[in-house]
Amino acid sequence: MRLFVIAAALAAHALSAGTYDKPGPLTPRNRVDEFLFAQWKALGVAPANLCSDSVFVRRAYLDVIGTLPTAAEAADFLADPSPAKRSALIDTLLARPEFADYWAMKWSDRLRVKAEFPINLWPNAAQAYSHWILDSIRQNKPYDRFVREMLTASGSNFRSAPVNFYRAMQNREPRGIAQTVAQTFMGEAADKWPAARLDGMAAFFAKIGDKKTLEWKEEILFFDPDKVTDLPAAVFPDGTPARIAAGQDPREVFAAWLITSENPWFTRAAANQVWTWLMGQELTENPDLLKWLAGELAASHYDLKQLYRLILNSTTYQLAPAAKSEHFTAYPLRRLDAEVLIDALDAITGTSETYSSSIPEPYTYMPDFQRAISLPDGSISSPFLELFGRPPRDTGMESERNNRITDAQRLHMLNSSHIQRKLQQSPTLQALREIRDPRQLTDRIYLTVLSRYPTDEERKLAQGHQPPIDVIWALINTTEFQFRH
Repeated sequence: MRLFVIAAALAAHALSAGTYDKPGPLTPRNRVDEFLFAQWKALGVAPANLCSDSVFVRRAYLDVIGTLPTAAEAADFLADPSPAKRSALIDTLLARPEFADYWAMKWSDRLRVKAEFPINLWPNAAQAYSHWILDSIRQNKPYDRFVREMLTASGSNFRSAPVNFYRAMQNREPRGIAQTVAQTFMGEAADKWPAARLDGMAAFFAKIGDKKTLEWKEEILFFDPDKVTDLPAAVFPDGTPARIAAGQDPREVFAAWLITSENPWFTRAAANQVWTWLMGQELTENPDLLKWLAGELAASHYDLKQLYRLILNSTTYQLAPAAKSEHFTAYPLRRLDAEVLIDALDAITGTSETYSSSIPEPYTYMPDFQRAISLPDGSISSPFLELFGRPPRDTGMESERNNRITDAQRLHMLNSSHIQRKLQQSPTLQALREIRDPRQLTDRIYLTVLSRYPTDEERKLAQGHQPPIDVIWALINTTEFQFRH
């Protein structure tokens, strides 16, 4: 009961403390803002204030690398007087190794990296596919090249990792492949297209052959010019008939058409995907901004990091949070992804989680201190990840991830032996007990859990409820901790 009282008091005060914004006039920082400021003016709506530095440092770490800042990192940022510190932090985070881990997780959701049913890549292929995605992001491989390598891949699914883009589809018939390609790289629901249009695109994938090898679960995909098909001649989705030379793989022709800057779908779909990941909702009501972002992506030779910089450095991204925002007039509240949440709990407590797979893997049980954002296979999981809505990676759809709070999740955070063990066995909490100064102790707890200093009233509340384990347990059960804001 005491925990409920502490949590309620701290949460109620935090929501009314005015720690989330920085009042003052707003100015556009780049073209992203110019488009949206003009839209707000035309609609007669007012945006939120700029977010506070403590909100920004936490938000940037979580959105860019899926990781909480340490207490020292948060304190250093808050103490930095430089007016350019937000831009500097963004550049630092984009260069961190965790950036590749976190965005490889995002792309692995989209590209269905999963060894077991119903994808059934099997361990060797899932590991190869995962490592290729991670390495591509580490290299900052241009997005058009990243996609082209998948669309034109041939060879063993164990040795030519991009081949697994085709292997990871539940429907590997030409029409099913066309639907997946359209969904993943064009932002189109091709299953709703007229049959003739879908068949025209499906024809590009009608000559994919496959054969087994003597190695268990290995499969080779290749261009088979002699494969018979009942599909009509290949036609691009814009209605233009394709010119395919004798003996030429039609997938190469389609890929060359898809990844050009003139394509009406490819670049805009990529820009919209990145915007959605960072801003929590699709950019559908400002087509001029979407067109401009797509143009900037093409002009940067498909450097996705440049797209991140444009969005992250905007005033729009740096607005204060709101439970519900329209027209991007505030940063939308969103619960932390399951993987990010458990990694945050492990970082705060200095403990480890157990991850395992139900099928033979290089690690049936992952090593200690494995971060959830860097799990290489959707089949490797834990009860916590399942409870908190990690996507099953069956379809590649964003809707597979479920970040809605449930009663079972609330009870788990408040009353489970799992969370209790983490707190009671925490080496971090053991170290906190060595801090004798109550003010210093409370500051460290708040910086560790919420990436900010407590207000005077919060400090009084926290110091009145010792030991530290109770305060930390209360704070991890607040909306402020469990949500991006």
